[in-house]
Amino acid sequence: MNANLAPSLPHVVIIGGGFGGLAAARGLRNAPVRVTLIDRRNHHLFQPLLYQVATAALSAPDIAAPIRQILRRQKNCTVLLDEAVSVDTETNTLQLSESTLNFDTLVVAAGATNHWFGKSDWAPNAPGLKSLEDALDIRRRVLSAYESAEKAGTEEARRQWLTFVVIGAGPTGVEMAGALSEIARTTLARNFRNFNPLDARVILVEGASRVLGAFPESLSASALRQLQSIGVEVRLNTLVSSLDESGVVLGEERIDARTIVWAAGVRAEPLVATVGATTDRMGRATVNEHCQVPAHPNIFVIGDAAHFEQGGSPLPGVAPVALQQGAHVAHVIRNQLANRPTRPFVYFDKGSMATIGRSRAVAMTGVGTLWPRTEPTFKFTGTLAWLAWLFVHVLVLVDFRNRAAVVAEWAWAWVTYQRSARVILDHGPRR
Repeated sequence: MNANLAPSLPHVVIIGGGFGGLAAARGLRNAPVRVTLIDRRNHHLFQPLLYQVATAALSAPDIAAPIRQILRRQKNCTVLLDEAVSVDTETNTLQLSESTLNFDTLVVAAGATNHWFGKSDWAPNAPGLKSLEDALDIRRRVLSAYESAEKAGTEEARRQWLTFVVIGAGPTGVEMAGALSEIARTTLARNFRNFNPLDARVILVEGASRVLGAFPESLSASALRQLQSIGVEVRLNTLVSSLDESGVVLGEERIDARTIVWAAGVRAEPLVATVGATTDRMGRATVNEHCQVPAHPNIFVIGDAAHFEQGGSPLPGVAPVALQQGAHVAHVIRNQLANRPTRPFVYFDKGSMATIGRSRAVAMTGVGTLWPRTEPTFKFTGTLAWLAWLFVHVLVLVDFRNRAAVVAEWAWAWVTYQRSARVILDHGPRR
């Protein structure tokens, strides 16, 4: 801990260096507390752009920044690279990988992990996308598939390597499918001699009746049309029966595919189950109007780890929710120290957007709109939505270096139609 801070100061421990954890830590910058932020990785990750690393549009450092660098000027904050395992609510201690840590106040911003709905054996063949490791693995699989297609001995084998299946048509799935199609249509054009990359087949599978189910129907319909315009096959009202290393079964139809991406579900980290709260089917802790665990008011849970209801509906697991909750929790802690009352947390929905490809996107906004969302004030599609998506994502990147790098990469890609991060990192045995 920071030796320059009095040990008598209240100790606030924050688990997770994502959007919510950083917002909480920064909100306590001038508070009379000792802050310890713990994360099992040394970097903050800008998850909305993770799919661009997976599809070779950006490099890993473009969307990640060291947590220590971000908080370097915050003298009351110590950063620990460690893994939080469980919480002891009786003794107010946090079990780490090899030690324990006492806390007065705990903020759990541990986020979520991939969830295969009881089919964990699918994970090796259908990786999810929640970390840089996931993104680099998917990038390796995608680029290696084209290399394998180049040397395939039969047309049947080549078709398997050139078929890509994305399961789940939320924003991540839609963006991934669009990017995979764009790779085939533009990035890899004229790169191979034994086949035409345009022969690649991208299939997006969704169990519901429309893509982007959280968006208004008009935007979902527009997203569907834009996906189809770039050659993505969209299968709606379709469930995956089984999958293996060489394909998926949709109902009774088998599709041979050597590259499968899972974008159908997430679940709160297992740590959340130890905070003394009831949990929902996604493993999220049910919290009160201040994001506190009702039975343990000195424990806060925010972001993807929290089940917070507003207007009878749980808040979505998106970055703006985590940011606003992190700032609110810091405000609550400061007011508690000063014996001041605090208003309940209210989420203001500023809008949502999803990109589909070059000059293709959908977006909606209604600044100051309360959740649950009503009809958005403004809806955009096509180039205008895509430009709005670019602007917003660059604006909210944490570090200036990241912003400059991303703008440069996107400008290069716009002019050349190329993706500069097409490097295969294979950690397997050398051949």
